[in-house]
Amino acid sequence: QGPKGTRWSRGGAMLPLSLLRTATGNPMLVELKNGETFNGTLDSCDNWMNIKLKEVICTSRDGDRFWRLPEVVIRGNNIKYLRIPEEVIDMVPEEDLSMAGKGKGGKGGKGDGR
Repeated sequence: QGPKGTRWSRGGAMLPLSLLRTATGNPMLVELKNGETFNGTLDSCDNWMNIKLKEVICTSRDGDRFWRLPEVVIRGNNIKYLRIPEEVIDMVPEEDLSMAGKGKGGKGGKGDGR
């Protein structure tokens, strides 16, 4: 378990994109680096952690203003924090990290050695 009882994984390895893909269709809270928060249902995500939420309530950074939006697309590099229901964490398939990153750069590729 992590801080304040947050559970990181079931003892196996869990990759962030696997968690996000499993969370599709579930509610989540997204906090941006600028302090704004978005509460909505995860509709989709991509390999860069760009996410699309539906039925969203946006809260300003100071918490004084609220907006209801039908959908929002958030660029992954703006995300500071994600809160996902614990039931979703239990549904994430364990990953074989020995295969993670193979074939994506590094040594032994089909480069010309320069």
